[in-house]
Amino acid sequence: MNQRIEIYDTTLRDGSQGEGLNFSVSDKCRIAEHLDEFGVDFIEGGWPGSNPRDAAFFERAKKLKLKDAQLAAFGSTRRHRLTCDTDTSVQALLKAETPVVTIFGKSWLFQVAHALRLSPAENLEIIEDTVAYLSSRAPSVIYDAEHFFDGYRADPAYALATLRAAAAGGPKCIVLCDTNGGSLPDIVARITREVREQIALPLGIHCHNDGELAVANTLAAVSAGASHVQGTINGYGERCGNANLCAVIPNLESKLGHVVLGPQRLRRLRDTARFVSAIANVSLDTTAAFVGDSAFAHKGGVHVSAIERNPATYEHIAPEAVGNNRRVLISDLAGRANLLAKA
Repeated sequence: MNQRIEIYDTTLRDGSQGEGLNFSVSDKCRIAEHLDEFGVDFIEGGWPGSNPRDAAFFERAKKLKLKDAQLAAFGSTRRHRLTCDTDTSVQALLKAETPVVTIFGKSWLFQVAHALRLSPAENLEIIEDTVAYLSSRAPSVIYDAEHFFDGYRADPAYALATLRAAAAGGPKCIVLCDTNGGSLPDIVARITREVREQIALPLGIHCHNDGELAVANTLAAVSAGASHVQGTINGYGERCGNANLCAVIPNLESKLGHVVLGPQRLRRLRDTARFVSAIANVSLDTTAAFVGDSAFAHKGGVHVSAIERNPATYEHIAPEAVGNNRRVLISDLAGRANLLAKA
Protein backbone atom coordinates (compact mmCIF):
# COMPACT_ATOMS: atom_id res chain seq x y z
CA MET A 1 0.00 0.00 0.00
CA ASN A 2 2.93 2.32 0.83
CA GLN A 3 0.69 5.10 2.19
CA ARG A 4 2.38 7.36 4.74
CA ILE A 5 0.68 7.13 8.14
CA GLU A 6 1.34 9.85 10.72
CA ILE A 7 1.86 8.71 14.30
CA TYR A 8 0.57 11.02 17.01
CA ASP A 9 1.69 9.91 20.46
CA THR A 10 -0.44 11.00 23.41
CA THR A 11 1.33 9.03 26.16
CA LEU A 12 2.20 12.23 28.02
CA ARG A 13 -1.40 13.47 28.01
CA ASP A 14 -4.04 10.78 27.51
CA GLY A 15 -1.68 8.05 28.67
CA SER A 16 -0.90 9.88 31.90
CA GLN A 17 -4.61 9.78 32.77
CA GLY A 18 -4.34 6.03 33.32
CA GLU A 19 -4.80 4.83 36.88
CA GLY A 20 -1.48 4.52 38.71
CA LEU A 21 0.52 6.63 36.24
CA ASN A 22 2.13 9.84 37.40
CA PHE A 23 4.81 11.51 35.27
CA SER A 24 6.91 14.35 36.63
CA VAL A 25 8.02 17.22 34.38
CA SER A 26 11.45 15.59 34.09
CA ASP A 27 9.84 12.24 33.25
CA LYS A 28 7.84 13.84 30.47
CA CYS A 29 10.91 15.52 29.00
CA ARG A 30 12.85 12.23 28.97
CA ILE A 31 9.98 10.38 27.31
CA ALA A 32 9.53 13.16 24.73
CA GLU A 33 13.19 12.96 23.75
CA HIS A 34 13.00 9.18 23.46
CA LEU A 35 9.83 9.32 21.34
CA ASP A 36 11.53 11.82 19.05
CA GLU A 37 14.44 9.42 18.53
CA PHE A 38 11.97 6.58 18.03
CA GLY A 39 10.44 8.46 15.13
CA VAL A 40 6.86 9.47 15.99
CA ASP A 41 5.54 12.50 14.09
CA PHE A 42 3.74 14.26 16.95
CA ILE A 43 4.14 14.25 20.73
CA GLU A 44 1.16 15.53 22.69
CA GLY A 45 2.76 16.97 25.81
CA GLY A 46 -0.30 17.68 27.90
CA TRP A 47 -3.09 20.17 28.59
CA PRO A 48 -1.41 23.43 29.64
CA GLY A 49 -4.66 25.10 30.70
CA SER A 50 -5.68 22.32 33.07
CA ASN A 51 -2.88 21.90 35.64
CA PRO A 52 0.40 23.50 36.77
CA ARG A 53 2.54 20.46 35.90
CA ASP A 54 1.63 20.52 32.22
CA ALA A 55 2.14 24.28 32.10
CA ALA A 56 5.59 23.75 33.63
CA PHE A 57 6.36 21.00 31.12
CA PHE A 58 5.66 23.26 28.14
CA GLU A 59 7.94 25.91 29.58
CA ARG A 60 10.71 23.32 29.99
CA ALA A 61 9.94 21.82 26.59
CA LYS A 62 10.88 25.06 24.86
CA LYS A 63 14.49 24.06 25.54
CA LEU A 64 14.15 20.53 24.19
CA LYS A 65 15.93 19.97 20.91
CA LEU A 66 13.58 17.59 19.16
CA LYS A 67 14.92 16.47 15.80
CA ASP A 68 11.83 15.33 13.94
CA ALA A 69 8.74 15.16 16.15
CA GLN A 70 6.45 18.14 16.56
CA LEU A 71 5.24 18.95 20.06
CA ALA A 72 1.50 19.48 20.50
CA ALA A 73 -0.43 21.27 23.24
CA PHE A 74 -3.93 19.91 23.92
CA GLY A 75 -7.07 21.70 25.02
CA SER A 76 -10.77 22.20 24.44
CA THR A 77 -12.91 24.59 22.47
CA ARG A 78 -13.69 27.87 24.24
CA ARG A 79 -16.28 28.05 26.96
CA HIS A 80 -19.75 29.23 26.05
CA ARG A 81 -19.86 32.66 27.65
CA LEU A 82 -16.26 33.59 26.85
CA THR A 83 -14.48 34.70 23.71
CA CYS A 84 -11.26 33.03 22.66
CA ASP A 85 -9.43 36.19 23.72
CA THR A 86 -10.78 35.92 27.27
CA ASP A 87 -10.74 32.12 27.70
CA THR A 88 -7.65 31.33 29.80
CA SER A 89 -7.49 27.74 28.54
CA VAL A 90 -7.39 28.85 24.91
CA GLN A 91 -4.76 31.45 25.74
CA ALA A 92 -2.69 28.81 27.57
CA LEU A 93 -2.51 26.84 24.31
CA LEU A 94 -0.97 29.81 22.53
CA LYS A 95 1.35 30.55 25.45
CA ALA A 96 2.78 27.03 25.15
CA GLU A 97 4.22 28.11 21.76
CA THR A 98 4.11 24.62 20.26
CA PRO A 99 4.22 23.88 16.51
CA VAL A 100 0.87 22.10 16.86
CA VAL A 101 -2.27 22.86 18.87
CA THR A 102 -4.85 20.10 19.25
CA ILE A 103 -8.35 20.91 20.46
CA PHE A 104 -11.41 18.76 20.95
CA GLY A 105 -15.08 19.54 20.52
CA LYS A 106 -18.34 17.68 20.93
CA SER A 107 -19.82 15.60 18.09
CA TRP A 108 -22.65 13.88 19.97
CA LEU A 109 -25.91 15.73 20.67
CA PHE A 110 -26.25 13.75 23.90
CA GLN A 111 -22.98 15.28 25.12
CA VAL A 112 -23.91 18.74 23.84
CA ALA A 113 -27.16 18.65 25.82
CA HIS A 114 -25.98 16.94 29.01
CA ALA A 115 -22.28 17.81 29.37
CA LEU A 116 -22.19 21.29 27.82
CA ARG A 117 -25.87 22.21 28.24
CA LEU A 118 -25.81 24.08 24.95
CA SER A 119 -28.04 24.19 21.91
CA PRO A 120 -26.83 22.34 18.79
CA ALA A 121 -26.25 25.65 17.02
CA GLU A 122 -24.23 27.10 19.90
CA ASN A 123 -21.93 24.07 19.84
CA LEU A 124 -21.31 24.46 16.10
CA GLU A 125 -20.52 28.15 16.54
CA ILE A 126 -18.03 27.43 19.34
CA ILE A 127 -16.23 24.76 17.29
CA GLU A 128 -15.80 26.90 14.20
CA ASP A 129 -14.87 30.01 16.17
CA THR A 130 -12.20 28.26 18.26
CA VAL A 131 -10.61 26.38 15.37
CA ALA A 132 -10.52 29.53 13.23
CA TYR A 133 -9.06 31.60 16.09
CA LEU A 134 -6.25 29.14 16.78
CA SER A 135 -5.57 28.42 13.08
CA SER A 136 -4.85 32.10 12.54
CA ARG A 137 -2.41 32.23 15.46
CA ALA A 138 -0.75 28.79 15.73
CA PRO A 139 1.43 27.13 13.05
CA SER A 140 -0.86 24.09 12.82
CA VAL A 141 -4.15 22.97 14.38
CA ILE A 142 -5.56 19.45 14.74
CA TYR A 143 -9.23 19.00 15.61
CA ASP A 144 -10.30 15.97 17.69
CA ALA A 145 -13.99 15.15 17.19
CA GLU A 146 -14.80 13.74 20.61
CA HIS A 147 -17.38 10.92 20.83
CA PHE A 148 -17.66 11.01 17.05
CA PHE A 149 -18.70 7.41 16.42
CA ASP A 150 -21.38 7.50 19.12
CA GLY A 151 -22.56 10.85 17.79
CA TYR A 152 -22.66 9.64 14.20
CA ARG A 153 -24.69 6.56 15.08
CA ALA A 154 -27.17 8.75 16.96
CA ASP A 155 -27.43 11.57 14.39
CA PRO A 156 -25.17 11.37 11.32
CA ALA A 157 -26.24 14.77 9.99
CA TYR A 158 -25.33 16.63 13.16
CA ALA A 159 -22.06 14.76 13.68
CA LEU A 160 -21.03 15.69 10.14
CA ALA A 161 -22.13 19.28 10.78
CA THR A 162 -19.63 19.49 13.65
CA LEU A 163 -16.86 18.33 11.30
CA ARG A 164 -17.86 20.89 8.69
CA ALA A 165 -17.80 23.60 11.38
CA ALA A 166 -14.29 22.52 12.37
CA ALA A 167 -13.17 22.29 8.73
CA ALA A 168 -14.36 25.85 8.12
CA GLY A 169 -11.87 26.99 10.76
CA GLY A 170 -8.92 25.64 8.75
CA PRO A 171 -7.36 22.76 10.72
CA LYS A 172 -4.58 20.55 9.33
CA CYS A 173 -6.43 17.34 10.17
CA ILE A 174 -9.72 16.14 11.67
CA VAL A 175 -9.52 13.18 14.04
CA LEU A 176 -12.49 10.86 14.61
CA CYS A 177 -12.57 9.73 18.25
CA ASP A 178 -14.06 6.59 19.76
CA THR A 179 -13.96 8.24 23.17
CA ASN A 180 -16.07 5.70 25.06
CA GLY A 181 -14.15 2.85 23.44
CA GLY A 182 -17.23 0.78 22.65
CA SER A 183 -17.27 0.73 18.85
CA LEU A 184 -16.66 -2.33 16.68
CA PRO A 185 -14.19 -2.48 13.75
CA ASP A 186 -16.78 -2.86 10.99
CA ILE A 187 -18.69 0.17 12.30
CA VAL A 188 -15.51 2.24 12.57
CA ALA A 189 -14.50 1.31 9.02
CA ARG A 190 -17.94 2.07 7.58
CA ILE A 191 -18.30 5.43 9.30
CA THR A 192 -14.73 6.50 8.45
CA ARG A 193 -15.37 5.64 4.81
CA GLU A 194 -18.61 7.65 4.80
CA VAL A 195 -16.93 10.63 6.45
CA ARG A 196 -14.11 10.52 3.93
CA GLU A 197 -16.67 11.02 1.17
CA GLN A 198 -18.00 14.14 2.91
CA ILE A 199 -14.89 15.81 4.38
CA ALA A 200 -11.95 16.79 2.17
CA LEU A 201 -9.38 17.20 4.96
CA PRO A 202 -7.05 14.37 6.07
CA LEU A 203 -8.71 12.14 8.66
CA GLY A 204 -7.25 10.71 11.84
CA ILE A 205 -8.37 8.07 14.34
CA HIS A 206 -8.27 8.09 18.16
CA CYS A 207 -9.54 4.94 19.90
CA HIS A 208 -9.98 3.87 23.49
CA ASN A 209 -9.80 0.24 24.54
CA ASP A 210 -12.93 -0.33 26.62
CA GLY A 211 -14.03 -3.17 24.34
CA GLU A 212 -10.46 -4.52 23.89
CA LEU A 213 -10.69 -3.36 20.28
CA ALA A 214 -8.72 -0.11 20.15
CA VAL A 215 -5.96 -1.56 17.95
CA ALA A 216 -8.45 -3.35 15.68
CA ASN A 217 -10.57 -0.20 15.39
CA THR A 218 -7.50 1.87 14.55
CA LEU A 219 -6.44 -0.51 11.79
CA ALA A 220 -10.01 -0.58 10.49
CA ALA A 221 -10.05 3.23 10.25
CA VAL A 222 -6.75 3.24 8.37
CA SER A 223 -8.11 0.65 5.95
CA ALA A 224 -11.02 3.04 5.35
CA GLY A 225 -8.80 6.03 4.61
CA ALA A 226 -7.48 7.50 7.86
CA SER A 227 -3.86 8.63 7.51
CA HIS A 228 -3.22 9.97 11.02
CA VAL A 229 -3.16 7.61 14.03
CA GLN A 230 -3.30 8.58 17.69
CA GLY A 231 -2.37 6.26 20.55
CA THR A 232 -0.04 5.66 23.48
CA ILE A 233 2.99 3.53 24.22
CA ASN A 234 1.91 0.29 25.91
CA GLY A 235 -1.73 1.36 25.56
CA TYR A 236 -1.69 3.51 28.70
CA GLY A 237 -4.71 5.74 29.21
CA GLU A 238 -8.03 6.54 30.81
CA ARG A 239 -10.10 3.57 32.05
CA CYS A 240 -8.97 0.60 29.89
CA GLY A 241 -6.41 2.63 28.00
CA ASN A 242 -5.84 3.90 24.47
CA ALA A 243 -4.85 2.21 21.23
CA ASN A 244 -1.46 0.63 21.90
CA LEU A 245 1.08 2.06 19.48
CA CYS A 246 3.38 -0.88 20.22
CA ALA A 247 0.85 -3.05 18.39
CA VAL A 248 -0.54 -0.50 15.93
CA ILE A 249 2.81 0.54 14.44
CA PRO A 250 4.21 -2.94 13.60
CA ASN A 251 0.84 -4.05 12.22
CA LEU A 252 0.65 -1.00 9.97
CA GLU A 253 4.21 -1.40 8.76
CA SER A 254 4.81 -5.15 8.72
CA LYS A 255 1.35 -6.46 7.90
CA LEU A 256 -0.35 -3.68 5.93
CA GLY A 257 2.69 -2.28 4.12
CA HIS A 258 2.28 1.33 5.20
CA VAL A 259 5.21 3.70 5.65
CA VAL A 260 5.41 4.51 9.37
CA LEU A 261 8.85 4.41 11.04
CA GLY A 262 10.94 2.31 8.70
CA PRO A 263 12.74 -0.97 9.53
CA GLN A 264 15.62 0.63 11.44
CA ARG A 265 13.42 2.51 13.90
CA LEU A 266 10.93 -0.34 14.17
CA ARG A 267 13.73 -2.37 15.76
CA ARG A 268 13.60 0.10 18.67
CA LEU A 269 9.97 -0.80 19.47
CA ARG A 270 10.66 -3.10 22.43
CA ASP A 271 13.27 -0.72 23.83
CA THR A 272 10.74 2.13 23.67
CA ALA A 273 8.05 0.07 25.39
CA ARG A 274 10.44 -0.88 28.19
CA PHE A 275 11.80 2.66 28.53
CA VAL A 276 8.34 4.18 29.01
CA SER A 277 7.19 1.40 31.36
CA ALA A 278 10.31 1.89 33.50
CA ILE A 279 9.70 5.63 33.85
CA ALA A 280 6.01 4.96 34.55
CA ASN A 281 7.11 2.42 37.18
CA VAL A 282 4.69 -0.11 35.69
CA SER A 283 5.85 -3.59 34.75
CA LEU A 284 5.61 -4.31 31.04
CA ASP A 285 3.02 -7.03 30.39
CA THR A 286 4.99 -10.20 29.63
CA THR A 287 2.36 -11.27 27.09
CA ALA A 288 2.21 -7.92 25.29
CA ALA A 289 2.17 -8.48 21.54
CA PHE A 290 5.47 -7.79 19.76
CA VAL A 291 7.32 -6.35 22.80
CA GLY A 292 6.55 -8.63 25.78
CA ASP A 293 9.03 -11.18 27.15
CA SER A 294 6.65 -13.98 26.15
CA ALA A 295 5.80 -12.65 22.69
CA PHE A 296 8.29 -15.06 21.09
CA ALA A 297 8.66 -17.61 23.90
CA HIS A 298 8.06 -21.27 22.97
CA LYS A 299 7.19 -23.94 25.52
CA GLY A 300 5.50 -26.83 23.73
CA GLY A 301 7.81 -29.49 22.37
CA VAL A 302 6.04 -29.63 19.00
CA HIS A 303 6.43 -25.85 18.63
CA VAL A 304 10.12 -25.82 19.46
CA SER A 305 10.86 -28.74 17.16
CA ALA A 306 9.21 -26.81 14.33
CA ILE A 307 10.84 -23.42 14.95
CA GLU A 308 14.24 -25.07 15.06
CA ARG A 309 13.61 -26.02 11.46
CA ASN A 310 11.94 -22.75 10.45
CA PRO A 311 10.84 -20.01 12.90
CA ALA A 312 7.97 -18.97 10.62
CA THR A 313 6.15 -22.17 11.61
CA TYR A 314 5.11 -20.57 14.93
CA GLU A 315 6.16 -16.90 14.65
CA HIS A 316 4.13 -14.35 12.70
CA ILE A 317 7.14 -12.04 12.28
CA ALA A 318 10.84 -12.22 13.09
CA PRO A 319 11.33 -11.05 16.71
CA GLU A 320 14.41 -9.05 15.70
CA ALA A 321 12.22 -6.83 13.50
CA VAL A 322 10.74 -5.23 16.63
CA GLY A 323 13.83 -5.51 18.83
CA ASN A 324 12.71 -8.66 20.64
CA ASN A 325 14.25 -12.14 20.79
CA ARG A 326 13.22 -15.77 20.65
CA ARG A 327 13.15 -17.81 23.88
CA VAL A 328 12.84 -21.56 24.43
CA LEU A 329 11.29 -22.67 27.74
CA ILE A 330 11.88 -25.89 29.66
CA SER A 331 9.04 -27.62 31.53
CA ASP A 332 7.24 -30.95 31.71
CA LEU A 333 5.66 -29.92 28.40
CA ALA A 334 9.05 -29.70 26.74
CA GLY A 335 10.36 -32.27 24.36
CA ARG A 336 13.84 -33.27 23.28
CA ALA A 337 13.92 -30.33 20.87
CA ASN A 338 13.61 -27.88 23.80
CA LEU A 339 16.54 -29.47 25.61
CA LEU A 340 18.71 -29.56 22.52
CA ALA A 341 17.87 -25.93 21.72
CA LYS A 342 18.83 -24.88 25.24
CA ALA A 343 22.02 -26.91 25.08
